[in-house]
Amino acid sequence: MDNMTSLKDHFLIAMPSIGDGIFAHSITYICEHNEQGAMGIVINHPLDLSLDEIFEHLEIDNIQTPHQDQILAGGPVHMDRGFVLHRNTDDHWDSTIRVSDQIALTTSQDILTAIAHDEGPSDSIVALGYAGWSEGQLESELADNAWLTAPADSNIIFNTPVEQRAKAAAATMGIDLSLISPTAGHA
Repeated sequence: MDNMTSLKDHFLIAMPSIGDGIFAHSITYICEHNEQGAMGIVINHPLDLSLDEIFEHLEIDNIQTPHQDQILAGGPVHMDRGFVLHRNTDDHWDSTIRVSDQIALTTSQDILTAIAHDEGPSDSIVALGYAGWSEGQLESELADNAWLTAPADSNIIFNTPVEQRAKAAAATMGIDLSLISPTAGHA
């Protein structure tokens, strides 16, 4: 696969035809996409869980300020594991992949401890689970018009309210999601 076809550092915006499952009305940030498959984090499905509750569960102590940020449902795979999307920093965490010049994904607990102690990255979102596609699966879904794709924008990930992220990403392509019919047609 060449770089022209990789959707790494892109958004997948769910089309209405995707149905009512976990991907309904979702926007997914693609962290990896190669010939083995794809991996991403859904960035607009909040859980009824706060960052402070995660810190308590992980028994992180000495937290000075409250962290009421909502935890997101990142996807249906490994929903017991935390994934932190954040702006690239000079800090080094135990398990980080650099997705783009601006965005990294960290899966090690040390970043959560740093966030709890107000020493983490300036912008981050925490998700439980991820979205995964096996070899050829995402390409097949794209061929079936299940997703719109757009280059990712870190401001949409970190600075746009959760409920407005899919609409904002579609708007970068001049598309109003509310005008898209849930049934596909052929002329």
